Amino acid sequence: MNAALFPDLVVNGEAVPHAVVAAETQNQDAPAGKPGIAWRKAANAVAIRTLLLQEAKARDLDATPEEVAPGRFETDEEALIRGLLDAAVDVATPSEAAIKAEWDKDPSRFRSHPLWEVSHILCACDPRDQDATAKALTRANGLLKIVQGADAKGFAALAARESDCGSKSSGGALGQLGPGDTVPEFEAALRDLAEGAMTQAPVLTRHGYHLIRMDAVAKGQVLPFAAVRDKIAAALEKAAWVRQSRAFIATLVATADIKGAELGTVIPQG
Repeated sequence: MNAALFPDLVVNGEAVPHAVVAAETQNQDAPAGKPGIAWRKAANAVAIRTLLLQEAKARDLDATPEEVAPGRFETDEEALIRGLLDAAVDVATPSEAAIKAEWDKDPSRFRSHPLWEVSHILCACDPRDQDATAKALTRANGLLKIVQGADAKGFAALAARESDCGSKSSGGALGQLGPGDTVPEFEAALRDLAEGAMTQAPVLTRHGYHLIRMDAVAKGQVLPFAAVRDKIAAALEKAAWVRQSRAFIATLVATADIKGAELGTVIPQG
């Protein structure tokens, strides 16, 4: 990316080096071959971060970096922004009435974890190897044509012959799985499958391509209010914090002099 093609970012008279915006582009989603979109998103993000740091310094705040993961601490800038938002955003504890009202909207949203009884056929590959991945996909699509419309016995027979997983010895059966028991890409496919259904296309995970059959589903039970009360309260408090922090940032944006970004009324999503 040629940073010289993009405008300078200046926030309240403070010039932000192009290198800072360029580094931020790595954190922004944009279509391939569209560097301008990534740059604009990065410029907006950096402009907001710069505004927050300017406000923290104007308030003479001092925050000590906290540990956010084992062995990983906030940067000084992250600590300052956290300290600023802690000072600027004051969220009230939600009332019991508000918590109960949220639950009453649809109690069926609050369930215990489901259980899935699953079988699969694996065409193994390393997704980092393009040639191997292409060959595995071709093979998986071929097996998909064979097994479409098959019953559980037909699926198991094909898995026993063709799967690259050790589960082939049990006809591809993985037994009962719950949330967190498998890789996220595999689990995402399970959440969309009805009992007796099979994925309509191969599912790619870090292990290769999978054809997945949902042998049985045990939906989680609706939980009583008392069991989810604290979870609802935390969610309401978090949502209120997000709303207030966005409003605070919007006030900074509204009074700022920003060149090289297109914030307008943009407020970061959280």
